[in-house]
Amino acid sequence: MAHCVSQISDRIGAVKRRHSAARVLFAFAAAALFFVPAGRLLAHGYVVRAIPADRSTLQRPPTRLQYWFSEALEPRFSTLNLRDSSGDIIASGGVDAARPSLLALQVPPDLADGAYIVELRPAFASDGHVVAESRVFFVGEMGENGGIAGQAADYRAIPLEVFWRALMNVANMLFFGAALLYSLVLLPAWGSAQHGAGGLPARVMRVLRNILIAAVGLAFAANLIALLQQTMAFFNADAGQVLEQNLWQVVQIGSRFGDVWTLRMVLLIFSAVLLFVAEYYRALMPQLAAGIWRGLAWLGALFIGLTMITGHAAGSLLLPWVALAVNWLHALAVAFWLGGIFTLVLVLPAALRPYAGDARRQALLAVMTRFSRRVVPLVLIVILSGLYNALNWFVSPADLATGYGRSLGVKLLMVVLLLMVGARHYLALRPQLAERFAPFVRGAAEFRGGLRLEALLALLTLLAVAWLSASPIPEPQSLQSEVQIPQATQTVAGYTLTGAVIPGGPGINTYDIVVSRDDAPVSDVQVYVQQVSPARARRGQWLSAPLVEAGLFSVSGDEIDAAGTWWTLVDVVDDAGSTARAAYVWDISDSAAVLQSRPPQPLHGVVLALLAAAVLWLLRPAFSRALAGLQVSWSSALIALAVVIGSLAVMGFGAAFIGEEQRAYEQRLNPPPTRINAVVPDADSLERGAALYRAHCLLWQGHSADFRALRMQLDAVRDEFLYAALVDGWRDLPACGGGVDERGLWDIVNYFRTFEAR
Repeated sequence: MAHCVSQISDRIGAVKRRHSAARVLFAFAAAALFFVPAGRLLAHGYVVRAIPADRSTLQRPPTRLQYWFSEALEPRFSTLNLRDSSGDIIASGGVDAARPSLLALQVPPDLADGAYIVELRPAFASDGHVVAESRVFFVGEMGENGGIAGQAADYRAIPLEVFWRALMNVANMLFFGAALLYSLVLLPAWGSAQHGAGGLPARVMRVLRNILIAAVGLAFAANLIALLQQTMAFFNADAGQVLEQNLWQVVQIGSRFGDVWTLRMVLLIFSAVLLFVAEYYRALMPQLAAGIWRGLAWLGALFIGLTMITGHAAGSLLLPWVALAVNWLHALAVAFWLGGIFTLVLVLPAALRPYAGDARRQALLAVMTRFSRRVVPLVLIVILSGLYNALNWFVSPADLATGYGRSLGVKLLMVVLLLMVGARHYLALRPQLAERFAPFVRGAAEFRGGLRLEALLALLTLLAVAWLSASPIPEPQSLQSEVQIPQATQTVAGYTLTGAVIPGGPGINTYDIVVSRDDAPVSDVQVYVQQVSPARARRGQWLSAPLVEAGLFSVSGDEIDAAGTWWTLVDVVDDAGSTARAAYVWDISDSAAVLQSRPPQPLHGVVLALLAAAVLWLLRPAFSRALAGLQVSWSSALIALAVVIGSLAVMGFGAAFIGEEQRAYEQRLNPPPTRINAVVPDADSLERGAALYRAHCLLWQGHSADFRALRMQLDAVRDEFLYAALVDGWRDLPACGGGVDERGLWDIVNYFRTFEAR
């Protein structure tokens, strides 16, 4: 632990080491945590591709280690170490500069046979969670080192994180629920101009003010504990070290979690100032105070949105922005539902104190009826948005048996109990239904006891939500299978060239070339790499592979865009200009592709459509008022809505048609080749092609304009075009394939391509 902290000491030099006021606040927030150990670490992302695979046995040392994750990582706090069997660190790596979801490490050359331990400690940018685990691979025979094993990650939720997330949830629910309940329920039910600022009796406004102040205070405390716990996770340190060395400042200014944390704090301070202004000016400027009270719900919605940014949805592989929006809508609906229950439990005793008998009942019914009318569509929104959120993570039935699935089950149980209690209240507010279901609603008309039970269930639900937020999402079962990395060694012109395509699937790959001569690494050469799909006549650009370390040249690209047979052509050019060619043939499989996103399924579209309908139902009263103000009838509005839906359908059909036309145009522009080059352009093919070219294509070796024109467009023409030019001639260049068989013609085509400029 001390070692990990000391590694970061250089990063703190530019940060002020003494902020007395902040230190006092953090010391207060950490008082109960001072003796809490660093604890277990967890993550919400997962490894989607490991190279090499855990406990794999390799015949030769790998050139580099690569671990692809399902989410982007925090570069400053993510580490990767390679240790030998005795535990000594022999190499370290970090987040790839071009790919934030990749942890990579360059393996030292001449790695001896034996067992090696890889220490992974990724920190995920979406939610700031960290996982610590180790994996093992073997070079040569496993032998007596077979007993060495890595340490699996502990994915259990951290109680401290569950605590601050639960605290944050309660604060969110109280603030947003109380503010929105005031505007949508309490003010229409009990509001009167005679009450002055706020429109409600002073005793009710006092309780509401205290609720909002308590919510802001809880949010401040949760935010401070969150930064403290996050820093403990990032640095693997305890609370004492975090405060003593001001490590929390590094997290605050150097991570995505810190950026969102700062925004939340600014918003909280702004909310506190608004509450102060509303209270201070309620007598002098009642209109200002009333406007502030009506606007507080918007602040609450924004605060909930900032909380969602550091949650599961931010790392969704399925339409992440849609996932964030749906999760935000889900949280807002839950906040009004549960926050409204909390607020009613606290407000009703003071509000109803002066009333008795029928007057008390009428005042209670005025509020409960309006609240029930608002909650019913919200419950539907909660269910549909929750279903969509679950579809983001549950791909197969086996996912339900994970820790995340069990946590979700507990949450659903709490929600079902809440719905049962809420159903009793709903029926009690409707005399005809109450009479029909008399045994079920007996005693529910008093509401206060039922509301207290609902509030207790709501607290348990928020605790389950916090536990769910701190539980890892299910890892897709498809990632359990191991894939073989395309790798091969060839010897050409005295060089030994080992090529590898990592991870070896469609998408972004790293092309590694190890160059050696007489078992010694060679660095004083230039290496060029090209990817070719012979079946589709697709050729990538020649890429210059920079020297990474002695003998290792590496470059990345996305030229391999589909499964099938691919050629990797490697040219090694020395200082004298001599070129050595190696050609590798790979069988690229979709199973090796790094999972970067998931396509939506029809069920996702159905759930989103139902969710949109539920939102429209919720907003129907607002639409009705807007239509009345515009003096537009419902029939006209429905016609306009039908026109909009029809227009959207036409636009969707048009977009699909245009997309299909573009694909057809691409197919016409690049149709499948009628003649496929099946001769791999390796050194032997180039040698044969050079001899045939010199013997049969004398007039192609001059400096005519047509010859230069053909050479200039080599990177744009297909092999079958060159083949036809050899057989039939091109412009003033005569045919030169007479007496040469088909294989020889392809050898000439391969050789002629060496004139292509890089």
